[in-house]
Amino acid sequence: MTALDIDHTDIMPTSVEVSPKEIVPSKGIAAPGHASAVSTYLSRKQKAAIIVRLLLAEGAVLSLQDLPEGLQAELIRQMSDLRYIDRATLKSVIEEFVHEIEDIGLAFPGGIEGTLSILDGAISPSTAARMRKMAGVKLTGDPWAMIAGLEPDLLLNILETESTEIAAVLLSKLKVSVAADLLGQLPGPRARKVAYAVSQTSAIAPDVVERIGRSLADQLGTRAPKAFDDGPVERVGAILNASPAATRDDVLDGLDQDDTAFASAVRKAIFTFADIPARVTPTDIPKITRDVDQAVLVKALVAAVGELEPVAEFILGAISKRMSEQIREEMVEHGDVKPKDGEAAMATITTQIRLLETAGEITLIADENDE
Repeated sequence: MTALDIDHTDIMPTSVEVSPKEIVPSKGIAAPGHASAVSTYLSRKQKAAIIVRLLLAEGAVLSLQDLPEGLQAELIRQMSDLRYIDRATLKSVIEEFVHEIEDIGLAFPGGIEGTLSILDGAISPSTAARMRKMAGVKLTGDPWAMIAGLEPDLLLNILETESTEIAAVLLSKLKVSVAADLLGQLPGPRARKVAYAVSQTSAIAPDVVERIGRSLADQLGTRAPKAFDDGPVERVGAILNASPAATRDDVLDGLDQDDTAFASAVRKAIFTFADIPARVTPTDIPKITRDVDQAVLVKALVAAVGELEPVAEFILGAISKRMSEQIREEMVEHGDVKPKDGEAAMATITTQIRLLETAGEITLIADENDE
């Protein structure tokens, strides 16, 4: 009996206890004799079915859905044909199964997809995608679980481009909160069509939903990996955030001439020192200043005196009175700051704000122009 026709990584019979209530004596399917010879009357598939039945009876959680559909169907047939197994037969099957498990020194996943899962992070995404395409790998397991983990922008694109029926099925398989957010981002007419199509999905057969999910998962799985984590707007915005004001203004003026729409999107992505009062909640200021060197904070506030003085007052008014008084004293003692040094200090603060936002520790107030 080699591998018992099931995946050993899914069924590990450590500390298996035979439950007497699962066994009916004197009605076993094997011929009488010693336990060591009993299981020879069973096929490998029958032995696999017995092991699966025993583990399920003992409360084990098995990932049988990861097996090919053909094997799942065969397992169902074998389990439906079996009736009662006597103690000697069960004992022999368990001993044989445990012996095989103990003899395994190292297990490989068996298949391109399983191998790529093990190598995830160790090989490049482009190589993994190319291997999947060359091998024609089909995703195993629940395709909707894979789809639910995709980026919202990708899911939104599916809702916008696929037929209303497919979009309705997708929307129905997502978490309610995610589905509601995506539906709100669709144009009004499209949102109404998809919402109505959802009302027509009650008659769709489960196997049809499964095929739709697998088709979408296969389609998305063959997409070429992205070279950049962020889009061009976010990348240009991040670069300009860290650039001197003169450079930022000059680049934006040039973008306005070349691509007004792109320039507008970049302006919305930019967060500067001047945006702090409008975009940052006062209660979040202590979190921001906590991890900024006080000398840098003082330099930025000194540089803000004048045109950006309201920003400096906003920050000082949001921290403790004692800290505010101490910083004001240091600002007086510091003297003038070179424009280049002042901009660098301000950039440090805005960078810290972006880091905290990305980490989910603070939430920026939405720009009125984005609403």
